[in-house]
Amino acid sequence: MDPYRVYVTRRIPKPGLDLLAECCEVEVNAEDRPLPRTRLLEKARDVDGVIGLLTDRIDAEFFGAAERLKGYANYAVGLDNVDLAEATRRGVPVSNTPDVLTNATAEMAWALLLAVCRRVTESDRVMRAGRWTGWGPLQFLGTGVTGRTLGIVGAGRIGTAMALMSRGFSMPVLYHSPSANPVLEKELSARRVDFDTLLAESDYISLHAPLTPQTRHLFGTEAFAKMKPTAYLINTSRGPLIHESRLVEALKEGRIAGAGLDVYEREPEMAQGLSELDNVVFTPHTGSATVAARTDMALLAARNLLAMLRGERAKNCVNPEVYESKSPSGS
Repeated sequence: MDPYRVYVTRRIPKPGLDLLAECCEVEVNAEDRPLPRTRLLEKARDVDGVIGLLTDRIDAEFFGAAERLKGYANYAVGLDNVDLAEATRRGVPVSNTPDVLTNATAEMAWALLLAVCRRVTESDRVMRAGRWTGWGPLQFLGTGVTGRTLGIVGAGRIGTAMALMSRGFSMPVLYHSPSANPVLEKELSARRVDFDTLLAESDYISLHAPLTPQTRHLFGTEAFAKMKPTAYLINTSRGPLIHESRLVEALKEGRIAGAGLDVYEREPEMAQGLSELDNVVFTPHTGSATVAARTDMALLAARNLLAMLRGERAKNCVNPEVYESKSPSGS
């Protein structure tokens, strides 16, 4: 039997590639940048499996081109880049990489939160420029964290981990989520509240919701008007949850105190004027960027894809109905 042919749309950590290479012919995008659309469609035509990134649009056109595809593994937790309904209609299983990046992303949310409220990057720039003239009692006054209220939007794996990390700061926790979270309620006495209550009462709001039509631009002019003017907004989820140009306005006008952003509405670009603001801390979509997390993502994506190539149910298959719809003969 000929080996399976696999295409990886961008280089991922070597252990994942090595695992695939044990039984597959593996080709990897040689350039460290998102694959051009025409190239993605061209490569999809002749392979049995693809590992892709959140920057790849995996839609009806892709599945139409990938006629021999036996599985698609998303090197990410979020699936907003994948037309899951189309994949299911065509009988193509799809997987993601949950759990292995949970703590890394939650830690990044905390890094952003602490950096923006204590003005870390702002003061770092002053030091690097040699503009610090010595200690002064009114220099770089920030906001404390201990005892302040933390609001979590989306209490899934990462939102839960981020909230649990607040215990060291004795923070009351509010959360807004489609369903109750018994872990947060038991461990932190967290309160599940409606969106407006979370906006009005939180000192820090951290976003961990998936991108859906309902969450797109969840934070815009109306939401910012309901937040405390002393509140900070943290986003390690998906950029389009925030209407970025409205965020610029809110920050300039002092409607909120600041923001920490790891994701952006139109990556890699930022809204005009955002980069000029001192009350924002930026990171370039590095929430999962630890050696361990990214390596585990690569291994998990590879294991998922290998299972799909063999006709087995992948551990992290997000459309398991494709297996249920197949006849016993596999046709």
